[in-house]
Formats: sequence, structure tokens, C-alpha cells
Amino acid sequence: MSSRSKLRVIQWATGGVGKAAIECVLNHPQLELAGCWVHSADKNGVDVGRIIGTRDLGVTATNSIDEVLALNADCVMYSPLIPNDEEVVAILRSGKNVVTPVGWVYPDPRNPRHKAIADAALEAGVTLHGSGIHPGGITERFPLMLSSLSSAVTHVRAEEFSDIRTYNAPDVVRHIMGFGGTPEEAMQGPMAGLLESGFKMSVRMVADHMGFRIDPNIRTIQEIAVATSDIDYEPFPITAGTVAARRFRWQALADGEPVITAAVNWLMGEENLDPGWNFGGRGERFEVEITGDPTVSLTFKGLQPPSIAEGLQSNPGVVATANHCINAIPDVCAAEPGIKTYLDLPLFAGRPAPELAETS
Repeated sequence: MSSRSKLRVIQWATGGVGKAAIECVLNHPQLELAGCWVHSADKNGVDVGRIIGTRDLGVTATNSIDEVLALNADCVMYSPLIPNDEEVVAILRSGKNVVTPVGWVYPDPRNPRHKAIADAALEAGVTLHGSGIHPGGITERFPLMLSSLSSAVTHVRAEEFSDIRTYNAPDVVRHIMGFGGTPEEAMQGPMAGLLESGFKMSVRMVADHMGFRIDPNIRTIQEIAVATSDIDYEPFPITAGTVAARRFRWQALADGEPVITAAVNWLMGEENLDPGWNFGGRGERFEVEITGDPTVSLTFKGLQPPSIAEGLQSNPGVVATANHCINAIPDVCAAEPGIKTYLDLPLFAGRPAPELAETS
């Protein structure tokens, strides 16, 4: 594919996911970087290569939404910390497709917010696709794939087990996730609400596609463990009595019993916790389990870093989240207009290293 026929991609926000997305675009033979929106005034006017720590790329970052929307581009990888519906509508109406890890994995057409996004995409003749990992892949795409190996399924589970000390965003860990604060602050904080929408969509996608008869309301369970003594966490103190682990469960019920479960376990290590939660001797991982005939399970390793120090340099889960979005772009750009989920798109894949790729 010549450079003139490559799909032009704009990166929206340059946190961990955004930086990894830029790297994936640079490695993808069908894509080229067309622009970059940044939140910070300090990054405005800076070459994107300097933002991601490589050579200059000849693409300048801007904090002007108008400038980004005026660019000639095929797709926007939209990855801010918190999504803004008005921004997404504006991107779509500018004639650009959108891939994103921050929502719309399985929208409800009856939801006015989701309908507004879908209408904007349809009117502009473009497509939006929600992706990621958890939610956005391990929570629904891989359970659906794995379920085809089983029959008479009674339960579907997708679960994350992560040491949150490897997540290099201390402000998010403290003020949004609620670690290091009181249990009351954490329970009343924004984390459950931020997670809830995505995970409930994932659970409903599995239920709908597999044909489960479920109760109307998805059950949410959140639990907290506190530190029994100080825990070593460099960015800020985790002192005795403060939040040191969090668990979330979203469950679709049939006759009051769970049939689909999406779960998150975030721990500040496995020591000095009350209750004494741990990773069950299997370390950090993602798990998918289909209970049926036969019962089958799949464990994902490698999406969490091998050590805290390495995680602070590069978190593979963050990189994989970005890659899952970027690798979808050619199929998203080729799709019919509207919101398209994994159920609507063909099977897409990663690309080989440039030195191993076919040449046109």
C-alpha cells in the first residue's frame, strides 16, 4: 500500500494509551499519523515524536479542537481519560471515523446519549467502534469466541487480577480509583460509575448474543480491603486503615442467580490487606471461563508487567488496549456508517513487524 493510499489517523490525547496508539500507527503498514490533539498547553506546538520519546515525526500536536477537526483524516483514535459526548459528536460530524477504548462497546439504542452518537455517525456517513481490553475484548469478545467450544452453558466469567502499583498514573490511582483514602471516600467516589457503563454493556452483549434470559437489572457489587500496616507505594503513602484493594463485580442474573460475571480485582500487592485478598497463587492475569459441557477456561498472561519497575516504564495492558483499537481501524473505516461492535465487524488482526511484512 503506497503512502498516498494509507489511512490517515489522528490521535486524541497522549496519556499512556495515546502514546502506545501512536506507536502502533507508526508500525502499521496501512496507517499514517495525520495529527494529534493534546490537553496540555505545554504539549501544544510540540512535535509528536518528542511527546512519545522518539525522533521527530513531522506532525505537530495541538490543543485546538478546531484545528484537529479541520485536518484531512480518515479516523480518530479517541482516548481521553474521561469521554465527552459532545467531542465525539463533533469528530463524527467532521467526517471522521472513531475508534475508542472509553465507551460504546455495546450501546443501547434506547439510551438517548448512545442514540445521539449513532445519529451523528449515520448523518456524517462514518463509523464509531468501541474497543479496549476490559471492557472491550476480554469481557465479551473472547468469552463469545470461547463459548463456541461448549454447550448448555450455565455461567460466563471474565475477570481481571492486577497489582495496581504498576499503573503509572498516581493521580488517577489516588483521586479516581480511591486508593490511599478512606473506604467511605472510595465507595462514594467516581470509580464505580466510570466503570459501570462499560462493563454492563459487555455483560449485555454476551447475554444477548448467546441468548441468555436475564433479569432486567445488572447487579453491581463493590468491595474494599484496607491496609493493616503501611504499604510501600512510592507516589503517595498507603497507610494503615486506608484503601489498599478494590473489587468490582457486574452480574447478569437469571432467576436471581448469576449467569454472566465481569469482575475486576485491583490490589496494592498481596501483603497487609484486610480482608486478606491475594491472586490465588497464579499471579496477575485475566481469566475467561465458560461453565458448560465441557467447562473451558482461558488465562491471559503478559497483559500485566513482570515487575512494578517495568510497569512504570511500560504497561503492556495499556499498550494492548491501544493496539486493539488501532488494529481495528482499516475494518472500521470500511464498515457501514453508525456504531459498529465486534458483532458487526470482520475478524481483524495485528500486523507483522515491518521487516517481516509483505511488500506491495
